Amino acid sequence: MLNIHTRDRGRTRPGSPSRRRRTALLGAPVAALLVLALQGCQDLATDAGDKASAPAKSAPAGGGGAPGSSKPDGQSSATPSASPTVAPDDACGLVTQLEADQLAGMSLGHGRAIGDTCTYTAPPDGPTGQVEVFAGESGKNYYDAEHTLHPDSLKPLADVGDEAYLAGGEVFLRVGEHWVSIRLVRLEDEAEHAKLLTDLALKVAGRL
Repeated sequence: MLNIHTRDRGRTRPGSPSRRRRTALLGAPVAALLVLALQGCQDLATDAGDKASAPAKSAPAGGGGAPGSSKPDGQSSATPSASPTVAPDDACGLVTQLEADQLAGMSLGHGRAIGDTCTYTAPPDGPTGQVEVFAGESGKNYYDAEHTLHPDSLKPLADVGDEAYLAGGEVFLRVGEHWVSIRLVRLEDEAEHAKLLTDLALKVAGRL
């Protein structure tokens, strides 16, 4: 009888404190998972509610152009310049082949560039004609030489660059610190080409 009672006392009875503690410990991880799952559901519901209540973004005006722009796609708001800018020492760029032909009144050969100068010359089997363009330092040196040797021959031209002069078959112009000198060689009266030289000087000034 003693042994039977002893074994009974060593068993854990249902509802005893030890069994309740083990049940509580085993249930703790499950409860934590349930709390996390419920929290996640609440967060998802909150995010969905925020997105639903947020105002819809309106499309930019102008047919889908860049934000803040009223221009449709494919159109630029910049205004193109009337004359493209050319390097101040690019003599063949400042006076084109077509402009040299128009100035000389004949078809000249392709421009021959040497440093900051460019020469358009008529074919050897035709009439005499040549257009010489001096830009950069050469343009300034040509003007200085003409101003020193023949100062009275220089006639000021109004509204051409910052400074411009006409002298027979030559024209000199300055824009900022850049000088360009153009010389026409023709066996004709130089006065006939004065307007052509002035018009060409205006074009060149717009490219500097």
